[in-house]
Amino acid sequence: MKVTKLVSTCDLKDCPTIYATDRGTLLFQGETPADHGLDIPPHETVVEIPEQLIFDLIRKGLRGV
Repeated sequence: MKVTKLVSTCDLKDCPTIYATDRGTLLFQGETPADHGLDIPPHETVVEIPEQLIFDLIRKGLRGV
């Protein structure tokens, strides 16, 4: 899988980040919250990212890599 960084909250590797893949999907890097109360299947997970990251992606343009 080829992964391209679209937008991040910082230049380090440990910050919330959104990536595009060559599969036509997005990958989200963020915190794994434990207090969400959702019933998530074992093969899935939930990550928490700042709203501003989505706004920055929209402003930049999804394909504006």
